[in-house]
Amino acid sequence: MSTSDPAHEEPVAPASPGADTTWFVVPLFNEGQVVGDVIRALRTRYPLVVCVDDGSLDDSARIAEQAGAVVVRHPYNMGQGAALKTGIDYALRDPHMRQVVTFDSDGQHQVDDAAAMIAQRDAEDVDIVLGSRFLDSRTKPGLLKRVVLRGAIWYTNLTTGVKLTDAHNGLRVLGREACEKLAIEQNRMAHASEIVEEIGRHKLTVAEHPVHILYTDYSRSKGQSVLNSVNIVIDMLFR
Repeated sequence: MSTSDPAHEEPVAPASPGADTTWFVVPLFNEGQVVGDVIRALRTRYPLVVCVDDGSLDDSARIAEQAGAVVVRHPYNMGQGAALKTGIDYALRDPHMRQVVTFDSDGQHQVDDAAAMIAQRDAEDVDIVLGSRFLDSRTKPGLLKRVVLRGAIWYTNLTTGVKLTDAHNGLRVLGREACEKLAIEQNRMAHASEIVEEIGRHKLTVAEHPVHILYTDYSRSKGQSVLNSVNIVIDMLFR
């Protein structure tokens, strides 16, 4: 695993809550077409961004670095869970870090949602704030994804004791103490259920916040929605 740390020179809007104590952890795999725009949009408000390049075969890592992110490279594709663990471990090296935000590299997550979740965690004094697609009427996943996600919610609520409206949303705000306690050992899609299990096991306090997920032409062209639905089913069957 290798790391690059470019200079952070872009100004940050002072109104952004937690701008100097929040690390954004962005798993990255073959998103060269969009990741530069994602990182630049993030860093206008939150300068501390670490991209974990999970064995990309394109120029994703170079583009993310040029956009101003710290880039940590996996030598081969290990999975999103492994990328999140690597990014969180990196952020924990910063003694001033108060929280980590897990944020997708494909343009589906909104910086405004992340900022609102950071403010909510501070206002409600909870360990974790999780994004929920089902609390936001603007987010419209396809029928297959809705059915699978509803099934995943039912299964996760039943098995973990943590009551959520969305169990597999990648937009999360994790306080430092939660980052230190959560053990992410599932490298691939099963990490989402594992995180909820860890929340229940450690009795961490959690809140949800409505988030608007953009299902773009780009993400649909990659088949991510259907593929993620299949991965969630596999996760539920074999965990």
